[in-house]
Amino acid sequence: MTFSILVRDAETGRIGGAAATGSLCVGGWVLRGRVEAGMSASQGTAPSTLWGEAVLDEMQAGAPAPAAVTEVTAPDEGRAHRQLSALDLLGNSGAFTGADSVPACASRRDENLVVAGNMLSSEAVLDAVAQGYANATGTMPERLLAALQAGEDAGSDSRGLLSAALLCLGPDMAPLSLRIDASDSPLADLRALHDRATTGLYAEWARLVPTKEAPFRAPSEADFARLDETPRSE
Repeated sequence: MTFSILVRDAETGRIGGAAATGSLCVGGWVLRGRVEAGMSASQGTAPSTLWGEAVLDEMQAGAPAPAAVTEVTAPDEGRAHRQLSALDLLGNSGAFTGADSVPACASRRDENLVVAGNMLSSEAVLDAVAQGYANATGTMPERLLAALQAGEDAGSDSRGLLSAALLCLGPDMAPLSLRIDASDSPLADLRALHDRATTGLYAEWARLVPTKEAPFRAPSEADFARLDETPRSE
């Protein structure tokens, strides 16, 4: 039903994830992240958003991603129909694929990266997503978008795609959380939304809001005057 990728930039400490599926609202169902914990992707034929939050709790408490995934998935009697992947702040990755997940279903893990998917045209989609990110240039969000496109080009969700999402976090940045919940062209729409969110007045405004490293940051009146076409709140 879904393919997802979670990544960490070892130089900046930023973390991110992207996902696409042949169903609705992949961003709300699949992707979770915390600057203090890492990233998670919970998916499957009966996905558990509880898994996505619980594995972040485990990692925030100090568990490495592989142990956190095991701790969360082992007690769940419905785990055969679910997938979970996680990436901690040190770049360790963990992944679980339930025995009754719809094929093609699997995961790929590497340092600072984990890819997972189910109901894919083939496992080649997973390799294409990972390679697409590795080969791409630009910012983390741009590379994640390239990874999703590579997955679609390699065969995608066997039903085609209906929704896509991107989530990037870092101690020095405002959250970038973008979702296309239903579209005939979700990857193109997600890329267009990313371009709007990372350029122009909106992007300038986003650089003025609080971050973990600057929790009390506030725009000045001069900033507001300069960005008077930018929304004051979101």
